[in-house]
Amino acid sequence: MSMQAPGIQSATLPLPAAPVGTSMGQHSEQVPLPPAVDAPREVYATPELKEISWYADGPEGTRPLVLLHSINAAPSVFEMKPLFEHYRAERRVYAPDLPGFGFSDRSDRPYSPALYAEAINAFLADVVKEPADVVAFSLSSEFAARACLAAPERFVSLALLSPTGFSDRRLPSGGVGKALHRVFTLPGLGSGLYGLLTKRGGIRFFLRQSYVGEPPDELIDYAYATSHQPGAMHAPYRFLSGQLFTRNAVETLYAKLQLPVLVIYDKDANVTFDLLPGLLASHRNWRATKVEPTLGIPQWERPTRTIATLDDFWRTTAASTDG
Repeated sequence: MSMQAPGIQSATLPLPAAPVGTSMGQHSEQVPLPPAVDAPREVYATPELKEISWYADGPEGTRPLVLLHSINAAPSVFEMKPLFEHYRAERRVYAPDLPGFGFSDRSDRPYSPALYAEAINAFLADVVKEPADVVAFSLSSEFAARACLAAPERFVSLALLSPTGFSDRRLPSGGVGKALHRVFTLPGLGSGLYGLLTKRGGIRFFLRQSYVGEPPDELIDYAYATSHQPGAMHAPYRFLSGQLFTRNAVETLYAKLQLPVLVIYDKDANVTFDLLPGLLASHRNWRATKVEPTLGIPQWERPTRTIATLDDFWRTTAASTDG
């Protein structure tokens, strides 16, 4: 399981209202949740998707950049903060809280890969409103690929940071996932497990597996804060039971993409990239760059190298488009 959830100090900030459509549920403690990035925040809603919170900043009239945080027990937009802060000086940058996280709706509902892909496409269509470069982190790479297959006209390019879906290990069946979810939602048991995973010590342990050197305290602080909000456990229960992963993601998702795709990776304690070389060899629209040394969070561990790799990718993409 990944606990890749960077954040910032929050002890002195006021407690905001709970995200719409949530209750405290079995989490007895609620702590202040500050904004994940220092930027204007708005809320977009549809009857099907409910409330989606999002941040945006940067000059209008530039090609938009959309940043998608990962999915785990305590993710947040702050995972993408190094990229948000860098690129908002030169282009319009958007970063939504995906359903079940941040200030978005965290109600108890059937979170699924289809729901996340629908949320991404609705956000691109109704908020961004023009084709965008999209950067997705970890499991959200699968959701972004699914969204792109459904509406390729909304994407200019797709960059994937430590993406899931390239391991040759078999995922549990749907039946096993549903059974695990029932166990996680048993009164007392699921909340106890989630509580253990999201203690400061547990968060620090998992981040140490995904970070070269000692993870900064700000990463632990925000992960702790976002995992102690009303309804915080509902989407992670689906993640922990394996229901948010796509079986055979390379064949069913990645291999079908036609747009330029970049993978940034190195070592990762939570995923492997066994199937990536084969895809690169057979699909000329794919490229990959190792950003070393990293253990799964390249945009935080090696931000300068990650940004340079993205810039080179987008320059190449623009040149091929112009040509």
